[in-house]
Amino acid sequence: KHSASTVAVRIPGSERPFYLHSRIDPETEAKRWADSVEIGDSLCYIVSEFGLGYHVRALFSRLKGEAFIIVTEPNLALLKAAMETVDLADVIRSDRCIILTSTDKNEVQTRLEPHNTAIMLGAQFVAHAPSERIAGEFQAAMRKLLTDHLTYCRMSLVTLVTNSRVTCRNVANNLPRFLGTPPIDVLRERFAGCPAIVVSAGPSLRRNIDQLAALKGKAVIIAVHAIYKTLLDRGITPDFVTVLDYHELTKRFFEGVHDFGGTHMVAEPKVNWGVLDLYKGPVSILSNSFATSILGRKLAARDGLKAGATVAHLSLYLAVYMGCEPITFVGQDLGCTDHVYYLPGVAIHDLWRPELNRFYSIEMKEWERIVRARKILIKAKDIHGNDIYTDEQLFTYLQQFEGDFAALPSGRVIDATEGGVRKAGTTVMKLSEMAERYCTRPIPPAKFEYLSKLNWNDRSRLAAGRTEVEKRLEDVDEMRQTCDRMLAVLKELTGLLDRPAEFNRRIVEVDALRVRMRQLVRTYEIVSAVSQHAELQRFSADRRIAMGDHDDVSRARSQLSRDIQFVEAIIEGAGVAREILSECLTRFDAAIAKE
Repeated sequence: KHSASTVAVRIPGSERPFYLHSRIDPETEAKRWADSVEIGDSLCYIVSEFGLGYHVRALFSRLKGEAFIIVTEPNLALLKAAMETVDLADVIRSDRCIILTSTDKNEVQTRLEPHNTAIMLGAQFVAHAPSERIAGEFQAAMRKLLTDHLTYCRMSLVTLVTNSRVTCRNVANNLPRFLGTPPIDVLRERFAGCPAIVVSAGPSLRRNIDQLAALKGKAVIIAVHAIYKTLLDRGITPDFVTVLDYHELTKRFFEGVHDFGGTHMVAEPKVNWGVLDLYKGPVSILSNSFATSILGRKLAARDGLKAGATVAHLSLYLAVYMGCEPITFVGQDLGCTDHVYYLPGVAIHDLWRPELNRFYSIEMKEWERIVRARKILIKAKDIHGNDIYTDEQLFTYLQQFEGDFAALPSGRVIDATEGGVRKAGTTVMKLSEMAERYCTRPIPPAKFEYLSKLNWNDRSRLAAGRTEVEKRLEDVDEMRQTCDRMLAVLKELTGLLDRPAEFNRRIVEVDALRVRMRQLVRTYEIVSAVSQHAELQRFSADRRIAMGDHDDVSRARSQLSRDIQFVEAIIEGAGVAREILSECLTRFDAAIAKE
């Protein structure tokens, strides 16, 4: 026998002790297990069960670079025994071992959020047989939770990278309106204690949409953009409408409206600029980092809200910001209730209308909308416990919602959708019951007096905004020239790897060029924002290099290759940034000419 300790636990239903490690030589057993794990390009390894940590330590010793381990272990007493018995100092000190002890979704998301990019670039589940016998139910729940989190990470990052340029273009083109409208600061805690209803366009809204008219004035009604015209057609003027969608089709949800005056629009700056051009009512645009990079902190200063995946998320954050309680959701299915995707009569149906005939019905279009995503369809449980179709994208939205709900006091969020997927962290009730319980008195009219007091078309800061855009254009041109010179030197260095003396003389110029790049901080932020793919590639390359086996020359060659690829992407991004800023300058000129 070896001197290393082992541990046994009792399995429910069995009188025999179950050993988590070898009774003879647990360290050799752990090494044999770790050696069986394929160490490839993954940055994250997910291990079920910690035990005394022998196998975790053995696997950790094989990892390179910034690769890390996530361990799921529900037994706190066992963890305590491991820390007291086995030398795990190197593992714990490294901050590259995350131990999850609870299936609480909010806790898991909070712990893993700083590592989401690395997880998305490669995560691998590693089987450990004893865990299935001693905590099978917990480990199965954790596998599902972590698989869901991987889906969320992948969808979020893909959306960010794919939409980065159109988002930046929208923000830049919205800057004249951004500077001309009051921020949301006036709304902070303005409706404290007042109930709010967030109205989305899910198919279940048909069950209670007609009840909303009677609740106008007794609850703050916040509509997502897709349901805005539908509410107006029914004589319901929402107090707020939220928008954030980058696509130009978003304009269709506001076309044909003649009276916007009763509804305050709260917009993320990334919304398609055609929406803000079209909307003639009161508008507040949220703070945005890209806008701040262009305009500077003083001009761009204003309150913002947490970034949301959808307008429904934005509506939730707005309701929380205003102090509303409770916050009730209607039409928030996040799934295909009754095998349809949208509420009958929404604006998207008007877009479909030219395609319809007696052989091609609206029901067929709805079913097509669902099944075209068949590769990412997921079965979930609805509020009644029945199966319902959702998809990876909607499921990602659900994940974010449930994390948001978990961060709010219990009972603050009510799900009155009366259909759709089950949402953890909400109280399920009918809208009529919510109204009877919470909407018992009118909201004081003084709460809305700000609408008539604020200047919704302030043109006094347009000239200053235009000046900042001109400066950024000049800086982008300088950055492009610096990067061109940097690229030439990097390519030259590639041919000098076998001549260290010459290499060291030439690399001095790279250092000088880097110093100049650091001085153009705001401009670099602008170019990086339109080159998210470059940042992701560099992040990935850095970690692959750190994980590889390199001698000095091969490491330098890999680093130069990474830097050349990155600088080429930045040069291309600078060209795109120049186009965006030039278009923004034209928009400022047009806005100033209207004075």
